[in-house]
Amino acid sequence: MPPEIDKVAWIHIRDGKILCVRSKGKDTYYLPGGKREPGETDVEVLGREIDEELSVHIKPHTAVYFGTFEDQAHGKSNGVLVKMTCYTAEYEGTLTPAAEIAAMDWLTYNDRPRVSVVVQTAFDKLFELRRLL
Repeated sequence: MPPEIDKVAWIHIRDGKILCVRSKGKDTYYLPGGKREPGETDVEVLGREIDEELSVHIKPHTAVYFGTFEDQAHGKSNGVLVKMTCYTAEYEGTLTPAAEIAAMDWLTYNDRPRVSVVVQTAFDKLFELRRLL
């Protein structure tokens, strides 16, 4: 079985646009979130990563599972997959890029080529559901 990266990501949509982030030194956008640490639940990963990346507090009781997407991991050897478990959730605070995040942008479906392959599959689902412009 090929190696797999276990990631939890936040889907935050406003006015038909989705919040995406880009790491310093990278040109590809992805959904905010990150890898699980041993023993963490999905919602714990989500809260920790969103706080680290965007300086806001996810309200755990508002987290709603959206879907799980799996595809080739961006920038990794062929066959390395990423499994991205996505949640929507409300938050407190002001969205501010932090840690390794160089930029945050509100993207539409037309921006699909600017995001990683696994995020493109999430974009497709959101567009199909008419949640993404």
